[in-house]
Amino acid sequence: MVYDRYGRPIRDIRVSLTHRCNLRCIYCHGEGELDPSGELEAYEIERIVGVAAGEGIRRVKLTGGEPLLRRDIFELVERVSSVPGIEEVSMTTNATLLADKACELREVGLKRVNVSLDSLVPERYREITGFDELNSVLRGVDEALAAGLSPIKLNMVLLRGLNENEFWDLVRFSKSKGAILQVIELVDLGNEVFQRFHVDVKPLEEELGSYAERVVTRRSMQNRKKYFLPGGAEVEVVRPVHNSDFCSNCTRIRLTSDGKLKPCLMRSDNLIDIIGPLRRGADSKTLRELFLKAVELREPYYGAKGVSRLPKCSQ
Repeated sequence: MVYDRYGRPIRDIRVSLTHRCNLRCIYCHGEGELDPSGELEAYEIERIVGVAAGEGIRRVKLTGGEPLLRRDIFELVERVSSVPGIEEVSMTTNATLLADKACELREVGLKRVNVSLDSLVPERYREITGFDELNSVLRGVDEALAAGLSPIKLNMVLLRGLNENEFWDLVRFSKSKGAILQVIELVDLGNEVFQRFHVDVKPLEEELGSYAERVVTRRSMQNRKKYFLPGGAEVEVVRPVHNSDFCSNCTRIRLTSDGKLKPCLMRSDNLIDIIGPLRRGADSKTLRELFLKAVELREPYYGAKGVSRLPKCSQ
């Protein structure tokens, strides 16, 4: 396993398969990508994931945009899941296209999915995403469950004046599906969206704590807390990057859809181009050096407040 300068182990890689999406969510930051000029081929992603696996990466999260827009998605999942050393391939999806693909995705190696689901009210879902696709999403959740893509996590970005009153409805829905509800505090990008829709999750965490039978703090996942509620409901609370624990416990590196290694989600000034050298015939040693350089460039970033210097740690 490889460590960055602050002693944080790099355990997983988040791979953006495309910048394209069929929804227009009001809070989307596009994985922090600026201007992707193209998409990687499946075999190129496989090669880069192989480099990461050689440095101890064991988990791959496929994202977008919307990853299911890729026509070669089955080939891609199969290639990545077959890389020696990779133990789990998962996917974050809006699930609008999932219903007809869930079974085959499971067959070619996908283990589980995170589904974006910010509202159970059709009109509100349309207001948040720009499209009337709630029924497609719900069908996708059901088909994913039937295919064995579990545990399913349902991602709810908390939005003031839109869905904050639906929290307990989503808890009950998640419990009924045997899914985990992941409540996400809106990221501070210093824009109007944050000012208009941000909800502080601290009061919600206090309420959850008063109901929970058990609370687990998962340091390997940005120090987030998981609440086990009576009756079997499970809720995780994700505080964003202006929460110091998010950065100090981050174990992830990213690959953009156009082939750049991205040391930090919220920074785009320290990208490492890996696809250029790969396409020019770079050998495995050169690609490994590029990966390690990206790891070396990882620095904590606390939202709009800028870079925070954590003390360097021993490995």
